[in-house]
Parts: sequence; C-alpha cells; structure tokens
Amino acid sequence: MIALSLAEIADITGGRPHDIPDPSVRVTGPVVIDSRQVEAGSLFAAFDGEHVDGHDYAERAVAAGAAAVLAARPVGVPAIVVPDVEKALGALARAVVERLGTDVVALTGSAGKTSTKDLIAQVLQAHAPTVWTPGSLNNEIGLPLTALKATGETRHLVLEMGARGIGHIAYLTGLTPPRIGLVLNVGTAHIGEFGGREQIAQAKGELVEALPSEAEGGIAVLNADDPLVRAMSSRTKARTVLFGEADDADVRATEVRMAPGGQPSFTLHTPTGCSDVTLRLYGEHHVSNALAAAAVAHVLGMSVEEIATALSGAGTLSRWRMEVTERADGVTIVNDAYNANPESMRAALRALAAMGGAARANGGRTWAVLGPMAELGDASLAEHDAVGRLAVRLNVSKLVAVGGREASWLQLGAYNEGSWGEESVVVSDARAAVDLLRSELRPGDVVLVKASRSIGLERVALALLEREGEVADR
Repeated sequence: MIALSLAEIADITGGRPHDIPDPSVRVTGPVVIDSRQVEAGSLFAAFDGEHVDGHDYAERAVAAGAAAVLAARPVGVPAIVVPDVEKALGALARAVVERLGTDVVALTGSAGKTSTKDLIAQVLQAHAPTVWTPGSLNNEIGLPLTALKATGETRHLVLEMGARGIGHIAYLTGLTPPRIGLVLNVGTAHIGEFGGREQIAQAKGELVEALPSEAEGGIAVLNADDPLVRAMSSRTKARTVLFGEADDADVRATEVRMAPGGQPSFTLHTPTGCSDVTLRLYGEHHVSNALAAAAVAHVLGMSVEEIATALSGAGTLSRWRMEVTERADGVTIVNDAYNANPESMRAALRALAAMGGAARANGGRTWAVLGPMAELGDASLAEHDAVGRLAVRLNVSKLVAVGGREASWLQLGAYNEGSWGEESVVVSDARAAVDLLRSELRPGDVVLVKASRSIGLERVALALLEREGEVADR
C-alpha cells in the first residue's frame, strides 16, 4: 500500500484514533486480517468472524510490528476505531486506488473467473507492473485487501468479482471503480441462490453498468459466444469489445486444435493482426479464457505478438484448478477440486477425455472422481444426472461418485446413459475413494478429482500425491 499516516487513514475511514500517541506515524506495510501475516508498518484489520474475533489478536499484531489496528472497538493498543471495519476497509481501498490512478480491470462470470484472472495477470505483468486477486479472494473483504497491495509503481490492478446475489457486484465496483469490465459467461453456478440464469445475468451485468462511458475511457469486454453476455452491451455506456469464436468477435480464435495430452493451441486474431498460441493449460475451455485475457491486453495496448507470447508461457497461479501432476509410476493426477459447477464440471470432463487419448494409447484408463456440486437448488438432481451421462458419452473408463445423495444422482445419470457393471461406483467419502484408487490404479491412468469447495475432495488428490498436509486459500 502507499504510505499513509494514521491521521489520514482515520480521516478516510471516518474513524477515531484511540491510544495513538503520534497520529503522524505512517502505515508503510501491507493491510492484513491475519495477525500471523503482520510485517513492520502493517495495518491490522480486526474482523469479528464466525469462529475467531480479530480484536483478540490486536496486541499480538502490534507486538509483531503493526503500526495500528483498524477496529470496531478500543483494543488497548494503537487503533483507529470505526463503526464498521468492512466498510472502512472498502473506503480505504477506494481512496488508495483513486490516488494512484491505476487502471482497474474487473472480471466476473459463472465459471472460469480465477483461471482467466490468472491469465490476465501473467499477460499484463509482461507489459507493466500488475497486482491481481490472489486465489479466489473476490468478496467484500478480499477485493479491498487486493486493491490495497497496489503501490505507486502499479499500472494494472486486476480484480476478480464474485456474486452471491443481486447487488453484490454493484457494491464491489463501488469500492474499486473499474475502467475495464470483463464478463466471461452466465451459467448455473449458485442458481439455487439466484433463482435462474436470467437473474444471474442481471447480477453479472452490474459490472458493465458501473463502467464509465466510452468518452471517459470505459471498455466492456464481453463473450460473443454467450447470448446472455453479448446482450449486456445494451446495459453499458462503455465501448464494447467482443471476444470468442464468433465471426464478428473483435478478438477471436481460429484453427483450434488439441494436443494428444489435452493442451489447446489456436490462431489468435485481434484488430492489429494474428499470431499462434499454444497453451500450457489443459482443456479446450481455456481457449475462451485465453481470448478474454487477450481482449483485455489488446485494449490496454499490447501487440498481438506480445499477447501470444505471454499466453503461451502462462501457467496456473492458483492451486487446485486443473493442476496436473504425473507421479513417478506414470499415474497422472488432475486436481481440479477447488470448486465445481455444471459448466466447469463439463469442461473438466472434456479435458479428461482429451488427456485420455494419450493415456489409452499407453494402456491407461481415465478416472473421474466427482463429488457434489453445491447451491444448485431444484436443478441439483438434473444437473448431477447430466454430468453422469456426460462421463459415459466421453468414454470415461470409471466414474467414482463421492458422497451421499448427489453421488447417487451422478451414478444414476451414468446408468441412464447405458453404463452398467463396474464402470461407475458410489463411495461414502474421500477416504473410501483414496482406498479404492490406491488398490486399482496402474501406470498410464489419468485421474480427475473435482467437486464443490465445501466438500474438500482435494484430499483425494493430495493423498494420491502424498501431499496431505497442504491447505488451500479459502
């Protein structure tokens, strides 16, 4: 964060200095919400969470070097006391971003947000200093914490925005007003909370409504291949740039092809020319993500050659999203267990099928270890059934459905598609899945592990890789 005095922070947040001997003391370190992450000169924001009250760690934070605490009540150490810590953090983020004048790129979508954000970050970082959302910290707390990492050298600020309902994205754009807004897709993630795809589109479109006008430099980057996203052009005053495989897309892909191992390549077309791209990522769905990143980079002034080079060198920054690891015995583990919805589940299965071509040539098999997809409401049975059917259509060798009711629905779909015998099995939990796989895997097999984050199915992948001690960002 740019250096600010405690007096300035109090003024920005509407707070009251408490136990601060010298208000001119400056915060020169990061803003953190975990006392274990405090560095010299930090500002520690104390949140009263569901399980832990950060105010109880205020003394520890200051002892570790924090300049002060942003708190909802006096804590016995230097603090700026505010009525609402979350709103104060947001106000501080907005003030810092406005002072910096950094180009803010915001993105949202039902699927692929984090992977696309990681691609944008790597492409833009090759162009100029860039700060981006770590992992999936895309909510009312994670977004301002990311924005506050920007410094005077930061040229691009890339912010992922999630939504749990109508108005959430509008709120986030108020914290860090974007100049460029990217909408990837409108799917069925959280459909149980929203009530339908039209409501999801309404929520995602709040991003383009928040953009400045074309005359003020606002740019809406929209998916030409998704009708609900394309239609958002009527909801914005910003200039519209389309990406996709549609003929009228400003940034598009032709000659899409898949390597035997499941990595896509294509010819990238922009208004300034074309260049070949070979992705290191697995799955054809990453072509759309790459085009979205290319469109953002294009409007920010990068040449098509620079974009293609950066995309071809980009990897996975966030853990447990199509994370591919080959064991010493030749078994390949695809850990995509960070989260799941119907769209991302289908994309992952297609990626597994593409990787399976090479596996079968070497006598290997494909395994889909799938768990429940959460927050689907009344659509849950039909969506799980459809995923089970797709696994059969893609000729997945064996479906391992993990969990309770939803697992039985996955297997039901496989049965309804004509898969019988030992081609699918339901197991009770992650440990049972691990036991099954350890007894049956053989060299050349490819194992996909995927479910909603709340299920914790990454434990299967980590156990198979003997890395059980890892913990994800939440």
